[in-house]
Amino acid sequence: MDEMSYVEKLMMFGLTRQEASIYLCLNRNGTLTGYEAAKLTGISRSNVYNALAGLTEKGAAYLMKGSSSKYMAVSVEEFCDNKLRMLESTRQWLAENMPAADEPSDGYITIEGEQQILDKMHHMMEQAEKRIYLSASGTRLAEMEKDILQLLQKKIKVVLLTDKVPERLKTAVCYKTEGKENQIRLISDSKYVLTGELTGSSRDICLYSGQRVFVDALKEAMRNEIKLIELTGKKKKAKGDIRE
Repeated sequence: MDEMSYVEKLMMFGLTRQEASIYLCLNRNGTLTGYEAAKLTGISRSNVYNALAGLTEKGAAYLMKGSSSKYMAVSVEEFCDNKLRMLESTRQWLAENMPAADEPSDGYITIEGEQQILDKMHHMMEQAEKRIYLSASGTRLAEMEKDILQLLQKKIKVVLLTDKVPERLKTAVCYKTEGKENQIRLISDSKYVLTGELTGSSRDICLYSGQRVFVDALKEAMRNEIKLIELTGKKKKAKGDIRE
């Protein structure tokens, strides 16, 4: 893996680009002085010392004082665990205390970008209480396997329309159909829907809505697709129906 990949992933844990580069250098070379780190990375000494101070403050490095100050990287597992624990505590506080207006149920929201769409789908499945209807390719279902398995473990009804059912998801109500490829449709508790295409691009676009007319229209479309699958003999498991 090239250095930039490490740096970009470390930056997701709150490090600047230079801090991430120096943290990587410490992991590769062990305990170093600022001068040694500057020589190895090619970063100016003033920037290296600023970055080392930042790493120490953020819990990514230890300062070892002696005849000369040296720095040692905190193990990546410990550093990441500490960050995640702090973020989880902060997330809980924000969830309990953040003022928020009611989510609009009569409009349409355009969600752009593969990761943003996947994040929204994850949240919809995580918040589901009764049922989920999901139409997607077998490849996409395999990527969402963890979320779907959690739904099944919580005894939430899961209906899948797909070209190939991943082995571990066969306890869901499954309908075999073709032509899914990049198409995505998701209905959560008959209240919210997400539909569009996922090609793996930052330009992917999906529509998300809680508007009753739109939800009912997508439910009807999926109901008709299920009936067609049953008529053509491609039903994979027990009958699944889209109802309130």
